[in-house]
Amino acid sequence: MNIYSMTLKDLETYFINIGEKKFKAIQVYDWLYKKRVKSFDEMTNVKKTVIDKLKEDYKINKLKILKVQNGKDVHKYLFELHDGNKIEAVLMNHDYGNSLCISTEVGCNMGCAFCESGRLKKIRGLDVYEMVLQVLEVEENINVRVSHVVLMGIGEPFDNYDNVMKFINIINSDYGMAIGSRHITVSTCGIVPKIKEFTKEKLGVNLAISLHAPNDEIRNKIMKINKVYPLKEIMSAVKDYIKETNRKVTFEYIMLKDINDSKNCALELAHLLKGILAYVNLIPYNETSHIEFKKTDKNKIMEFYDILKKNKINVTVRKEFGSEVSAACGQLRSNYEEGNR
Repeated sequence: MNIYSMTLKDLETYFINIGEKKFKAIQVYDWLYKKRVKSFDEMTNVKKTVIDKLKEDYKINKLKILKVQNGKDVHKYLFELHDGNKIEAVLMNHDYGNSLCISTEVGCNMGCAFCESGRLKKIRGLDVYEMVLQVLEVEENINVRVSHVVLMGIGEPFDNYDNVMKFINIINSDYGMAIGSRHITVSTCGIVPKIKEFTKEKLGVNLAISLHAPNDEIRNKIMKINKVYPLKEIMSAVKDYIKETNRKVTFEYIMLKDINDSKNCALELAHLLKGILAYVNLIPYNETSHIEFKKTDKNKIMEFYDILKKNKINVTVRKEFGSEVSAACGQLRSNYEEGNR
């Protein structure tokens, strides 16, 4: 097992089981996440017998960065995993800090019609360390601190639920990366049973729903998951989440030309979210050569925005990133694979 898959509690249990004091887990975490060592041998305050045992039981290897694309306020990374599969992460520089969007799976089974990453069916979920190392490798590569983490890259986070929960535990730990819970966002396309399970976790992290349509008719056409968990069920689970946690939910809404960007769609969305502790993030679509959807023009996005505002819905338009890079999630991987066939 890779050492970066271990929560602090996991390591404490490990040390107790091998007859050592559990405080050694904090020592190891300090070397991994504060001092950022590359090998167990660099852990100079841990005795040699323990080092030898760690080397016997764990790996400390990293991910391989295959390619980096840099644009204005954005850095896009293509990683190669130990089995040759490839994933992406995107660092975005905001005025409030550096936000990293990470992948949680190799491929995705959700099949959203507008999504580049969903063109590759799910091969497997990422192990915990493969999520943790996306953060560590990006921080090291450009010598910055990642202040916010968004689980909205390749894959559906709730389709890899247990590993995602462990990942959050590690990056949120004061002894780990100490990224505050309110700076961590988990996005789902609407897997209702997992939303309910996530509600019970009471982690204090943010929940985002990839909504992208104000009614079942449109959502059924662009998001297969809606045929399993329609809007009524999603909204019921979201309302329960808000009631239990008193946390605001973000609704992500990609603006697709002539699909979901009409005035009627804006009014329907306002009606759907009326009275809910909600926040809408309107997202300009990143076009790709593989998918026929087009982006809504800026004037129409602002018209949509104004209708929501007039109906007292909290809304923002996401800053556009990556016009100079392969911006759509999964696009860098697709382009790399096609260029190396």
